[in-house]
Amino acid sequence: MGRGRIEIKRIENSSNRQVTFSKRRNGMLKKAKEISVLCDARVSVIIFGSSGKMHEFSSSSLVDILDQYHKLTGKRLWDAKHENLENEINRIKKENDNMQIELRHLKGEDISSLNYRELMILEDALQNGLRSISEKQMEVWRNLTKRKYDQSQGVAEENEQLSYRLRQLEIAAMNRNLGEMGEVFNQRESNDYESQMPFTFSVQPMQPNLQDR
Repeated sequence: MGRGRIEIKRIENSSNRQVTFSKRRNGMLKKAKEISVLCDARVSVIIFGSSGKMHEFSSSSLVDILDQYHKLTGKRLWDAKHENLENEINRIKKENDNMQIELRHLKGEDISSLNYRELMILEDALQNGLRSISEKQMEVWRNLTKRKYDQSQGVAEENEQLSYRLRQLEIAAMNRNLGEMGEVFNQRESNDYESQMPFTFSVQPMQPNLQDR
């Protein structure tokens, strides 16, 4: 007994809807791959889920397939905004190619096809570039020299302050030593003065006074 026909309408249950989407998506991508291999067909499938996630399969370049679709159907796949964007991309690519050519010329490469006027313009550009580089070198050198000078001045000022502080300490130590020497000198003078003072003797008679007899 075969399965019953499923009514094609939106599945209300979110879980069942997600399960059905996963199964049928995988089936579609599998069938697209099979038909491209079995029948040598050019197939491109793009699927966007309800969450916005994209799933795709392309048997060859998607750009080539879309270009062929555009040619066969005549339908415009790009609006004016996209066309302007594509033109801007092409312009930037062209400018980049021209800059690469100019860079090779400045390096002395691929210049055999240049005429005399183009070579003169190239020479002027190189001379202007060298002049700018030399000026920048001088500016960097002056800044470096000034920085070294400022650093040396700072070291000199610091050494001068340290020397001044050292002199102050030496003077303070000298004054302290002189003060101690003065105290010693005064003490010695005092001792010498006391040693030179006359002594007072009190003589007691050894014999009794004769008048007391």
